[in-house]
Amino acid sequence: MAQATTSDNIKLYYETAGSGSPIVFVHEFGGNHWSWEPQMNFFSRRHLCLTFAARGFPPSDIPTELRVYSQQRAVDDIFDVMDAAGLEKAHLVGLSMGGFAVLHAGLQRPERVISVCAAGAGYGAEREFDAYFKDISEQVAVNFESQGSERFAKTYAEGASRVQFQEKDPRGWALFAERLGRHSSAGAANTMRGVQKQRPSLYDLEARFKAMKPPVLVMVGDEDDHCLQPGIFLKKTIPACGLAVFPKSGHTLNLEEPALFNQLLTEFIAQVESGRWKVRDARANPAQIMRTD
Repeated sequence: MAQATTSDNIKLYYETAGSGSPIVFVHEFGGNHWSWEPQMNFFSRRHLCLTFAARGFPPSDIPTELRVYSQQRAVDDIFDVMDAAGLEKAHLVGLSMGGFAVLHAGLQRPERVISVCAAGAGYGAEREFDAYFKDISEQVAVNFESQGSERFAKTYAEGASRVQFQEKDPRGWALFAERLGRHSSAGAANTMRGVQKQRPSLYDLEARFKAMKPPVLVMVGDEDDHCLQPGIFLKKTIPACGLAVFPKSGHTLNLEEPALFNQLLTEFIAQVESGRWKVRDARANPAQIMRTD
């Protein structure tokens, strides 16, 4: 079992497969390292792929102190795992909580990031829902503590942006829900309070996104309502950013629509590595509807 020891002495479990240019997959709150199995299987045919379990998610360490869970620690953990695996640079791919982490990583350490793919990143970013998001995050944490993961997973897995997965692929969704029920209740509660509840809004990072160096692909489901507008914001703000909207899709994009997810990510990485994923052409002026002269 491969383990990375972070700069604050937390042990993180990670797996690698394949060879080639590296891709690091960073999971969401509702998932774990296993969430990326469809991508690890597919991309390891031509890339060195790495996935890891975040702190608080077995079989990684589950610290009891809330203070060691934060958005910044989530970013630092990516690079600590990369260091342990001997990766100088990598493509970073994240879903939801992982999507936030890879965006922050691209802002903070662009010299180590070949590209960023952020899927389903947006919960808590909308300013009008800030108080609600913080309140509901606390309630989720309390539910994990009071009910336990196995029981509360049945509720959490049927959220408004999860039922699309359930409808399309009941077997795949059932496996997702069953594995969610294996999460550490304490780790889930601390992650929700320390990372999810406290992270800055994407809109607060506008100036930094305007200067962002790595190429970016944003993916969002069209029924993942609280990620749609943040996705458009990222597209309009980051210089070399593309936006893919999945039709009739929710939050768990890489599991709900693995073939489409893999296809779009394959093309993105190929364009990045060939130098063809560029900043928006200056002639594509958003203020212009039609050219008259």
